[in-house]
Amino acid sequence: MKKLGLIIGALCISMAAIAQDSKGVTLTVTIENVLKDGGSILASLHTADTFMKGDGIINAEAVAKKGEVTLTFENVTPGTFAIMVMHDANDNKKMDMEPNGMPKESYGTTGEMNMFGPPSFETSKFEVADEDQEIRIRF
Repeated sequence: MKKLGLIIGALCISMAAIAQDSKGVTLTVTIENVLKDGGSILASLHTADTFMKGDGIINAEAVAKKGEVTLTFENVTPGTFAIMVMHDANDNKKMDMEPNGMPKESYGTTGEMNMFGPPSFETSKFEVADEDQEIRIRF
């Protein structure tokens, strides 16, 4: 009986370890066409509920370097998401705007960019399944 208890205990511990390893997938996001060094590249993973309303459900940041910058979002569960990215050139953690409402800083999203208005979740969304993904966004 004592042996059975040890076997069941070991089985439970090993199952818990396996469950902890499978938290989600990794999204590797490469931002193309960063025009200059300096400041930060800010990225956020959004659901339909958080899109264009502030912080995403997962946020990432990297030092801006001319050319390409890569960020990762880890432990992403399957679902429908959009990624928003901006070059925060002055590191004030917000999008700076011209008096006419146009952005002063480079930005991009997944999906199709609307050049005549703000991005929408519908045109930016993509599906996350159960495999790691690589995504490219161009400023």
